[in-house]
Amino acid sequence: MKRRAWLTLGAVVLGGGGVVTYAAASPSADTGPATRAKRPVKVYDLALKGAGSDVRKLPRTETKQFSLLGVSWTDADRELNGSIQVRTRDAESGAWTGWRDLETGVDPVEVPEADSEERGASEPLWTGPSDGVEVQVVHDDGSTDAGLPKGFEVNLVDPGVVTEAETRIDPAAFATDASAEPTVSSEPAAAASAASAASAASAASAAPTAPASTAPQPPVVSRAGWGADESLSPEGPEYNEDVKSVFVHHTAGTNDYSCADSAALVRGIYAYHVQTNGWKDLGYNFLVDKCGTVFEGRKGGIDLPVLGAHTYGFNRESTGIAVLGDYTSTAAPQATLTAIARVAAWKLGQYGADPSSTVKLTAGATQKNYFGTSFTAGGTYAFGRIAAHRDGYNTECPGDSLYAQLPAIRTLAAGPVQGLKITALDGTGLNGSTYYTKGKITARWSATTPAALVEHFEILVDGTSVATAPATATSQSVTLAAGSHTVAVRAVHQSGRTTTTATKKVVTDTTAPTFTTTPKLTLRTGTVDTTAVPVTLGWKAADSAALRRVKLLSPTTATFGPTTTSSKRTAKSGSAATWSMRAYDWAGNYRTSSPSYTPVILQESSAKKSGSWSTRSSSSYLGGKSYSSSSKSASLTWTFTGRSAAWVVSRASSSGQAYVYVDGKKVATVDLKSATTKYRQAIWTKSWSSSAKHTIKVVVVGTSGRPTITTDGLVHLK
Repeated sequence: MKRRAWLTLGAVVLGGGGVVTYAAASPSADTGPATRAKRPVKVYDLALKGAGSDVRKLPRTETKQFSLLGVSWTDADRELNGSIQVRTRDAESGAWTGWRDLETGVDPVEVPEADSEERGASEPLWTGPSDGVEVQVVHDDGSTDAGLPKGFEVNLVDPGVVTEAETRIDPAAFATDASAEPTVSSEPAAAASAASAASAASAASAAPTAPASTAPQPPVVSRAGWGADESLSPEGPEYNEDVKSVFVHHTAGTNDYSCADSAALVRGIYAYHVQTNGWKDLGYNFLVDKCGTVFEGRKGGIDLPVLGAHTYGFNRESTGIAVLGDYTSTAAPQATLTAIARVAAWKLGQYGADPSSTVKLTAGATQKNYFGTSFTAGGTYAFGRIAAHRDGYNTECPGDSLYAQLPAIRTLAAGPVQGLKITALDGTGLNGSTYYTKGKITARWSATTPAALVEHFEILVDGTSVATAPATATSQSVTLAAGSHTVAVRAVHQSGRTTTTATKKVVTDTTAPTFTTTPKLTLRTGTVDTTAVPVTLGWKAADSAALRRVKLLSPTTATFGPTTTSSKRTAKSGSAATWSMRAYDWAGNYRTSSPSYTPVILQESSAKKSGSWSTRSSSSYLGGKSYSSSSKSASLTWTFTGRSAAWVVSRASSSGQAYVYVDGKKVATVDLKSATTKYRQAIWTKSWSSSAKHTIKVVVVGTSGRPTITTDGLVHLK
């Protein structure tokens, strides 16, 4: 039964032949959640009147608060060759919206539903709590029909208020995480929907047995969960033989709704379909909001092939999923696409259908679709298993943006998992394209397909699955045996289709590197003082697999690449120091070698003298003193035990030459001449493979014109 309230006031005539009419609704006591009380769904029908056949006007009237509206007319078969625009006033702020178009391409019901007076109607528009409306309905210029249809009404829907306990939907589930499952605390969806079907006064056809599906059932908010008033649609459901295809729709209207209000929006559409369109129930089988929550639509059992009223000519072999909102120019969120894909995969999976395939459907009416394709009743035509409303009927639904997302929905529903890649192998070192490990690794991966559509992940080692991780996982640890392996991640979609990442080469290496040459110090040329004796640190390291680096740990720190074998350093004289080095391989194994060395400075006074030598004093000399001689064949001899030695001298432009003897054998002639004066210079060095007793002797050559040499001592390592 329809509820009408009539009060007539004037209308405002616009330029260009259009008419704007205004209706103001008196605000109810319900002004916010704090004072909300339970109230049932109501529909208020306000007649539009006008002079002539090309315009309609709405008398100003007062009514209670509404949140959804549409415009309807008497003859459902009469096409509206015109446009409808509305604007509403916010019940709380009093602000008016801009003009919004109502979509008018609503499908007729191909099989008349019992005891119904079907009306032509626009798609409903969700406005949120409102208390005023303006409407303009204008006949298209140039149209050849007899004008606008008769019996125009503005239909205002108050979706009512039900308690939190009755809805049993946790609003927190709609807060921010669109990838999370909605919290539905009502009874299991299949049982709840079956209960709603059983509550009908009668059934138009016997309920079939629900077949098992190849895909899991997604969570669905039951009719009881969203607060359906079953007394509005007492007639029982009718069933198809199966589900061959899924048609995707949008409800048009606005996207500016809160997901916490989605249940109210569904209740409003339900009331509009029944009390305005004159249908026996919701036209859609399922509805999905922008947060990805799925709502049961037409009663009869979500796991059964319920005959809907959503795609004229093709309702008999399909199910319909409507997205709450307008997706003409706005893409649907990922959570919504995921929800559509899950429902579609589940319903098609009940009948062994691949969501990525096509199917031939039998047309129930002669007509054309949005693209101009002609259908003849009784003929068969190819459709995608997941198709759009516009594919079967002349409508823009589900909007250009959502239509463009259908391929992505099909891929989500059918699999395989998309965008799968290994992002890291923890517990390894990467050298080139090979990973090295001591055994335990943690593979990390990412995928663009939501976890809700994934069955599980597997870790493959040498092509064999060795570990399984749940759909929500992004990592898994495994331990590899010694040797070379390939590692990959395989994703199993809920459809059973699999995809595998590229393999990674991983070598398990448990052997530590070796120092083939133990770290050792040798004296080098340079300036000498008591805190910094110039030395060269040398070593050689190797690994059975791959050497990564060598670190100097003490007496100072440094890091060297795998091919470096020496480094110039300085050492403090007179103090023993441990030169600790550690070699690492790419797997993380390491070995440490820590020899100790002491640089010792032997003053010139400790040498055995021969010939004439004079003592010089200066703070520039080691110990403040040095020996100098210009006497040919004068000599100094040092005896020591060590593995490296360096002769320290002063140099100037007038400095002469000296012979150097090692263990009684002449080994070098050293020229001390320098363009600039230099002190404490290690000018000549000699090293041996091991420590032993040695004698170093320097002899003045007596160079013509510059016979003098000045010696500052000898340094050796022990």
